[in-house]
Amino acid sequence: MLQQTMKTRALVDTEIDGVGPCTVPSTVHYQRFVTDEQRVLCTVDIEEIEERNEAGLPPVTFERAGPRENIYYDPANTKAAIVTAGGLCPGLNDVIRAIVHELYFMYGVRLIKGIRNGFAGLNPTNRLPMIDLTPDVVRHIHEDGGTILGSSRGPQPIDVMVDTLVREDIRILFAIGGDGTLKGAHELYQEITSRGLKISVVGIPKTIDNDISFVSRSFGFDTAVSAAVQSLRCAHVEASGHQNGVGIVKLMGRYSGFIAANAALATGDVNFVLIPEVPFELEGKGGLLQVLEKRIAERRHAVIVVAEGAGQDLCAARDEQDASGNVKLGDIGVLLKQRISLHFASKNIPFTVKYIDPSYIIRSVAANPNDCIFCLFLGQHAAHAAMAGKTGCLVSNWNNKFVHIPIELAVRNRKQVDPHGTLWLSVLEATGQPELMTNGHGS
Repeated sequence: MLQQTMKTRALVDTEIDGVGPCTVPSTVHYQRFVTDEQRVLCTVDIEEIEERNEAGLPPVTFERAGPRENIYYDPANTKAAIVTAGGLCPGLNDVIRAIVHELYFMYGVRLIKGIRNGFAGLNPTNRLPMIDLTPDVVRHIHEDGGTILGSSRGPQPIDVMVDTLVREDIRILFAIGGDGTLKGAHELYQEITSRGLKISVVGIPKTIDNDISFVSRSFGFDTAVSAAVQSLRCAHVEASGHQNGVGIVKLMGRYSGFIAANAALATGDVNFVLIPEVPFELEGKGGLLQVLEKRIAERRHAVIVVAEGAGQDLCAARDEQDASGNVKLGDIGVLLKQRISLHFASKNIPFTVKYIDPSYIIRSVAANPNDCIFCLFLGQHAAHAAMAGKTGCLVSNWNNKFVHIPIELAVRNRKQVDPHGTLWLSVLEATGQPELMTNGHGS
């Protein structure tokens, strides 16, 4: 299991809110129904379970996802809406399609709206009318990358967005997005709750970086790793085809290095993996430049993969922010190319450095078959949760079971690569790079 950024023993509330009692018989008859009492263990670590047991506390569990025998919403009188926000990610159209198909064919919901350009589409001043989502409209959208609804970054007035939901008689809102989108969805849920409205807000976690807590794997991640592997192989061809060739590939990963780590393991041709969770130095004994020089002397080529958020302490400080409030990162890939070139030139060592940044290509491709199936599961379970009146929650796969996670809990901390965990230790074994590339720690 991926290491979490917070100890499960500290969790106190994993219960899922609902808009009201479920009294409408479900129209989904072929499924094996799930009850709210069915739970999935948050951790399978026996030590943590025993610690809670000794303290007189029950184990932390999540509510099992799936169709309920009785639902809250009457399909004939229910209007749902879907919004996608934040950066693009493989599988967005797949999730939209899965939700539409499940609502339309399984539950008989005929009114499904698409909110255009993220949360901006819920602000009337932006003049973005909603679109109708029918099986005909979504029939082939999974064959393309991106989202047919469009996306945007940045907040919109919460009260205005809720007013729009009320005016449009939206009873269910599906929010597909990452950390910022889910935080926005949680604020919508809070405003809706404070007004006493019966509107469900259900999230589907979307992050190409795979960095949302209590989400074992986010959709699109498998596709992103597959696409990244192709760039790494090209970098290896370039590096090995020149005397003292160095290939540098920058991948997505603002705060978490999961794509870089997994892509490196998948290729077997990477010699250095640089991620935000593990600081490194360039100069001095044991710094990256010295270790790289040693590698070049021994093997005549090297491949470096760097996550976009790695080594930001080495980049010039920036005060700029994007529309979502994220600090704009320095380009660590360009910096590495410059510093490596200067280092080898100063020592009169012949070299060639090739720099590849495939980030926007990776996030724009269509989902691979594995992700297509995963997106289908997520869309189906999101529809089940929403029709049962669940709200303020997202759908996640955890311990190989689909579960409901409170949005507030999922966005409380960011999931990151554990520098002492199995994934990173496997990277160190596969690459042979020093555990620490800091002054005095190299080998």
